[in-house]
Amino acid sequence: MWNRLYALILKELLANIRDRQTRLLLLVAPPLLMLVYAFALTQEVKNVSIGVLNQDRGVYSRQLVSRFEGSPTFREVRYLRSPSDIREAIDNQTILMAVHIQGDFSRRIAADKTALVQIVLDGRRSNVAQILQGYAGQIIADYNAELLQAARPASSAPQTAVLSRTFFNPNLDTIWSGVPGLFAGLVAMVGFMVSALSVAREREMGTFEQLLVSPLRPFEILIGKTVPAMLIALVSATAMLIFSQLVLNVPFEGSVFLLYAAMVVYLAAIIGIGLFISSLASTQQQAIIGLFMYMVPAILLSGYATPVENMPDWLQSLTQSNPITHFIVICRGAFLKQAPVDVLVDHIWPMALIAAVTLSAGGWLFRRQLQ
Repeated sequence: MWNRLYALILKELLANIRDRQTRLLLLVAPPLLMLVYAFALTQEVKNVSIGVLNQDRGVYSRQLVSRFEGSPTFREVRYLRSPSDIREAIDNQTILMAVHIQGDFSRRIAADKTALVQIVLDGRRSNVAQILQGYAGQIIADYNAELLQAARPASSAPQTAVLSRTFFNPNLDTIWSGVPGLFAGLVAMVGFMVSALSVAREREMGTFEQLLVSPLRPFEILIGKTVPAMLIALVSATAMLIFSQLVLNVPFEGSVFLLYAAMVVYLAAIIGIGLFISSLASTQQQAIIGLFMYMVPAILLSGYATPVENMPDWLQSLTQSNPITHFIVICRGAFLKQAPVDVLVDHIWPMALIAAVTLSAGGWLFRRQLQ
């Protein structure tokens, strides 16, 4: 049995290594994608153009406008003439936010009355709109604090200071927070690609039937397809891990051994899904289509882009069957903090259960082909 397994594993490895396009896709592309996505998939909002409709022209309104002009978040401040200009500028996506200062703004502040400032946002980009609303609110709150400080003697003004401290990512670097989830997604992509194309490639080449009538038993074929895909994915993951440390300067605080132990279980679940898809496909094109039909919702429901806690309860339960969800938590614990072993185990055993189900399903399909 071991000689048969060795021969099948060696054949699978050589089939992937000898193909130049496959080598580039599986070994070179993931680190390059990590570099591009780490800077492209940022949640920072900067270099934004905003509009200002100042109908007051008083000293206080000019002071407030200068706060917006001096903010590093805003690249350009466009001055508007009427409320209709706000609608037109946002409709044309010339600006993402408009600040509307009413005509009685300075007069009401001078009379110690509440002065209103309207913030108009482009709701087509809801996440950006919420962030910009927070920026604008902070600028206005700081201006209010300055007005309050100037209105009363310094000795009688209450002294309140806020000291912020951020654990695990002190500078709130989006690359630090984004790379762990990106690492999990790219590792899954490599494992999916190798396993999903494996059986489909055999079918296109006409060698799958020969494999089925060979002395290899179904579980031996399953192992022979799983091990090469796992080895290739681990090599690609190692390259991405080194790349993240040396090029992107993302810290790694956890245990490398625990990360790789969890990654083996993770890849077993991923490869099981890939083999299941590949067994149902007749061609590599069908396998790739099936891969993307699974991969896109799996990434969206993994918690990479939006927290799982923000999803509906029934959808949160569904995400527990997604191995990417669990491995993203493990990666964030390994990169940014030294996560306790019990926390990692809480996410490893669901992946092991998923791997047992998916690999068993793949083995069942192989046995079905023999009948």
